[in-house]
Amino acid sequence: MVARGARIVLGGLVLAAACARSVGGHRASPGERAAIRVELEAMLARAAVNWNRGDLDAFVDDYLPSDSTTFIGSRGIVRGPKAIRAGYAPLFASGATRDSLSFVILDVDPVAPDAVNLIGQYTLTRRVAGRDSVTSQGPTSLLVRRVQGRWRIVHDHSS
Repeated sequence: MVARGARIVLGGLVLAAACARSVGGHRASPGERAAIRVELEAMLARAAVNWNRGDLDAFVDDYLPSDSTTFIGSRGIVRGPKAIRAGYAPLFASGATRDSLSFVILDVDPVAPDAVNLIGQYTLTRRVAGRDSVTSQGPTSLLVRRVQGRWRIVHDHSS
């Protein structure tokens, strides 16, 4: 009975070690991380340009077109790009106030060859009396996947 218990414990340790290696993330070289960061900075810069010019369809186009794509914000979990778009739509309506958007990437963590956890900060600013005034700022955590050569947002948690 003791030998069987020892084998079970040993088997569990071997399994835990194997899982730890696979869960530990993708070990990208510093050059790969830098290249990915540049690509993701370009994606977020494009998103901000699309937001700032009022192009909601182009802004939402960075989300993976899948019902499993999620956005988590103050209203809870929203699933799918159509629902995400619907949540943003009032900000893009004629006459609505939509502040200027910008992003800063704080960390890029490749978790697989085609998946990255991006941690950043968004800032919304409004021009008041000739000066920019920050109206909102907060963290954003994005899980992005490279699909057909393009980074797409799979999960977005912005608060």
